[in-house]
Order: sequence, then C-alpha cells, then structure tokens
Amino acid sequence: MSEKIRRYDLDWLRVIVFALLIFYHVGMFFVPWGWHIKNETTYDWMRWPMLFLNQWRLPILFVISGMGTFYALSKRSVVAFSWERMKRLGIPLLFGMLFIIPPQVYFERLNTGEFVGTYGQYFTSIAFDGVYPKGNVSWHHLWFLPYLLIFSLLLAPVFIFMKKNKTKLVAWTSKQITKPMKLYLFVIPLYLLESLLEPFFDITHALIDDWFNFASSLVLFIFGFLLIATGDAFWKALQQIKSKAIVIGTVAFLAQVFIWIYLEDGYIVHFTEALLKVVNIWSWILVLFALAAQYLNHKSSLLTYCNRAVYPFYILHQTITISIAYYLIDIDWSLGLKFTILTVGTFFLSWILYHVIILQIPLLHPFFGLKPKNSSKKGSNERGN
Repeated sequence: MSEKIRRYDLDWLRVIVFALLIFYHVGMFFVPWGWHIKNETTYDWMRWPMLFLNQWRLPILFVISGMGTFYALSKRSVVAFSWERMKRLGIPLLFGMLFIIPPQVYFERLNTGEFVGTYGQYFTSIAFDGVYPKGNVSWHHLWFLPYLLIFSLLLAPVFIFMKKNKTKLVAWTSKQITKPMKLYLFVIPLYLLESLLEPFFDITHALIDDWFNFASSLVLFIFGFLLIATGDAFWKALQQIKSKAIVIGTVAFLAQVFIWIYLEDGYIVHFTEALLKVVNIWSWILVLFALAAQYLNHKSSLLTYCNRAVYPFYILHQTITISIAYYLIDIDWSLGLKFTILTVGTFFLSWILYHVIILQIPLLHPFFGLKPKNSSKKGSNERGN
C-alpha cells in the first residue's frame, strides 16, 4: 500500500471514538463508581455498557495514534517529527492545565465543600496549589496527551529505522497475518501485562506511578505502527476475520460479566478474567477497523470538518460536561432527561466554542492543536492526537 494513499476510515474511526468519549464521560456522572462529581442517584445497570465501552475505547485510540505516526514519519526526520509533536501535543496540554482543567477541579471542590466562593476567587487563590488529588493542579482527561507525547519521542528513532530498513519484524508480521487468526498473537503481550502487572499498579493517569497503563498503552501504540507497516496484508486479514472477531469478542465480554457476577476473586479467576479482557479488547479493535475499512473509507466534507474539530472538542468537552452536571446533581429529573441535557449541552457548547470562537481566531489555533487549514489537507492520516 502506498503511503500516499489516505485512509479515510482511520480518520472516521478517530472522530467516532472521540465522540463516544463524550457519551462515556456523561455516563460517568451516573454510574456507581467514582468520578469527579456524581449525580444524586446512580444507576447500577449502566455499569455494563460502560464497562464494555471502557475496555476498548482508549486502546483503539493508541493503536490509531501508532498508525498515524507511521504516516507522519514518512516525510519527516526525527528532529522535525519530535518538534511537531511537542507543539501539537505539548502546547495544548499546558494550555489545558492552565485554563481548561481548573473549572473541573473548582466544581469538584464546591461539590465536596472543600472550597466556597466564585471561580474568580478560586482561580486567583488556590487553583494552582499542589498536585491533584490532594492539590488542584491536574491534567484530568488530557492525560492522553503527555502519554502520547512521550511515546512519540521515545519511539520515533526506532520507527524511522524500521521504515527505512524494512525490518524482519514487519516481514514476519506480514507473513503471520496471511492466516488471519494469527492476528490474535497480538493478545500475548497484552495478556502478560494484564495478568502480571495490572494487579500491582492501579490506573492513575499520573504518568510517574501508572506503570501498567503506561506499558499497555505503549504496546498498543507500537501495534498500530507495526500493523499499518504491513500494508495490504493487515486490511485483507481484517475482512477475513471480522465475523469471527465479533463472536469471540461477544463471548469474551459475556464471560467476563459472568465472572464479575458469580465468581469470587482467586488466582484462577484472575488469570482467566485477564485473558478474557484482552481478547475482548483486541477483538473489538479488529472489528472496528474491519467495519471502518469496509464502510467508511471514503472522503466527505463532513469528515473534513469533523476531523479538524475533534481535537478542540476533546480538549473542551469534559470541562463543559462537569460544569453543566454540577447544576443538575440535586434536581429531581429522570436519567433520560439529565443524560440528554448533558450530551446535547456538551456537544453544542463545544461546537459553539470551536466554530464561533476558536476557528475564527488563528491566534488560538496552536492552543487547541489546530494546524493551518491548508496543511491539514496534506499528508496521510498524520493526526496523532
């Protein structure tokens, strides 16, 4: 496959998965487990769709980002690529921590009674005191950016070497996946991490102590680069394995649900559940790539617009969700009404801020990861955010 051929399906997948992230964060307001703020009433049944979505939504983004890195390195040196990543990921991260995230922590502190006063008073007094959760400085949902930045900087020299030298690893992978079921060989590293590392390191998104999440996300990022490097072999294998992957993924998730409901913790249960989890994750990643390749690999003006908007939406959305949710906590409305208000409100206000303000002021573009419009049309799936 020529590197000049644009994969519109990857662009669509990226847009769709980030859109699902908004629904997921709205759902976090209502599920029983912890989040920054919670609705007065939580709904136990929501844990099942939320758990299903949670298992593969971020893994597939790291795979897509690894694929995007393959294309981005096609016409850049290590230095040029690293500098571009610093600007595209680092600047929005710093801006977000200074101006986008503080309102989230403010509403959280109001909700717990740890602060009383206006946002202006909060911002000018304690907004930057200490590191979250004890303090208030955080990157919250923007944690994806520093992880992706570090992965990109660490692996760029290795990836460029692999591209230039057509390594044995790529050749071996291409050969293996001519038998599509061997795509499940990728489960092995994920299983080792899930079964042996995950029990000792909770997911914190804090980078320095987040060893399991860091390692598994890094592996998925590498998988994305490696699979796209095999060219047509990967896309042919996907179409052949799609139906089987749907069945395997469905069975794996239902088996997990059975374990969660009926079985007690133990070594056998742990290692079995870990296997089911990574099989489920990888199956749905394969299914989504296969379906996107089959139905979404085409250009459209809507895709062009959404592809440029998705990064600002990602940066803005959780702050908007939490800001609206805070005022809904104690109101005695139905789940459906509150969920609709939060979802529509988040999408609509994100769009207003993006289309009416950010898009119209070029000075703001670097802070939201936007390239100049003419450059955004060039290249092949270079987006790594």
